[in-house]
Amino acid sequence: MDKCIEIIKGIKAFEEILEQDVIDIKELQKLAFNGVPDDKGLRSLVWRILLHYVPKEKSARESTLFKKRQLYKQFIDEIIVSPGGPADHPLNISPDSSWSTYFKDNEVLLQIDKDVRRLCPDISFFQSATEFPCLEIVNSNGVKRLHKRVEQSVLKYSTLERRGLGVAKIVNSNGVKRLHKRVEQSVLKYSTLERRGLGVAKLSNEIRRSESITTGDYAPLNEGCEAHWEVVERMLFLYAKLNPGQGYVQGMNEIIGPIYHTFAIDANKDYREHAEADCFFCFTNLMAEIRDFFIRTLDEAESGINYMMSKLSECVKRNDRAVWDRMERQELRPQYYSFRWLTLLLSQEFSLPDVERFWDSLFADPHRFNFLIYICCAMILLVRDDILSGDFASNVKLLQNFPPMDVSLILNKAVDISTR
Repeated sequence: MDKCIEIIKGIKAFEEILEQDVIDIKELQKLAFNGVPDDKGLRSLVWRILLHYVPKEKSARESTLFKKRQLYKQFIDEIIVSPGGPADHPLNISPDSSWSTYFKDNEVLLQIDKDVRRLCPDISFFQSATEFPCLEIVNSNGVKRLHKRVEQSVLKYSTLERRGLGVAKIVNSNGVKRLHKRVEQSVLKYSTLERRGLGVAKLSNEIRRSESITTGDYAPLNEGCEAHWEVVERMLFLYAKLNPGQGYVQGMNEIIGPIYHTFAIDANKDYREHAEADCFFCFTNLMAEIRDFFIRTLDEAESGINYMMSKLSECVKRNDRAVWDRMERQELRPQYYSFRWLTLLLSQEFSLPDVERFWDSLFADPHRFNFLIYICCAMILLVRDDILSGDFASNVKLLQNFPPMDVSLILNKAVDISTR
């Protein structure tokens, strides 16, 4: 009973703030930091506000959403529905050739398609049909559906790459878009450190994140329908096209997934109907804040991933010298476990509901992701006994496959660390 009363009070507190003519962002941040209720689509709206998509002025909300949603429809029409076919010769060697662009787009699309088909395999949501498919695409006899474009790309598991004077070369897709390793390659018994996409290195346990994950359940739906993973594929392709300087980086699918899931299950039908457009712009705004994590040339910058990992190491040293000393003696570098934690905002370490709860606090952080460092530090300190008694191999395995743990326990520890 007390729990129910507490939940009702929490919902009312959010509703009162959200009904203000001009939302007090600081008060909303304070409230959201402690968790946003799942009820009444509150999380969906709060995230839209905290990610600077919905304006704090209530009077401007409707017009802003209308303009953004119309703009997104325009993106779909110009880039996917009616992009204009390649008009020049397929062997045109010019880098500005329409065919050259088409082939490069296909390389990106192949990677996106592969990634979104294995998004959150533990739940059925992304495999299920969306309530509001894009009609211009799903009723086009498959012509404009992105997965069809992937299927038509030369070989199922290969990609077509432009080489030299217009010569097309078939290369295995496992080698597509992999750049040099950003962190030193180490021989680890239980894991593989690999460079993914255009800039994300992932520490992948070969059992947990096996490349053999089947994609049969992620098969495209029949004409007139589309699965949620197809919607995510479309958003990521549009993002890559509209942000050519960065493009698509493997791992972005793990960032956009929880946002889209939150928006697509909104209790408000209007918000559900426009979940795709709203998610696209919220994702774009979020990437503007964390994009430096994905860019190799900015690794050493204050906004880069190496700087964040260094801050995490210092945080551990400051709060538990014994654990830090143990990790130093074992040469257990932050790169071996925290690269993925930080870059993907913990989306690979916990279940989707837990990730969404963590993100309530992260999005509410006025200093933008300082609290992420404290969460990661808390995770390490909460398994200190295992670290102090474990050898290098077991500790790497432990941190790369973080054990199930109550989110509130981690968050409370993180708050404690942040106030020291």
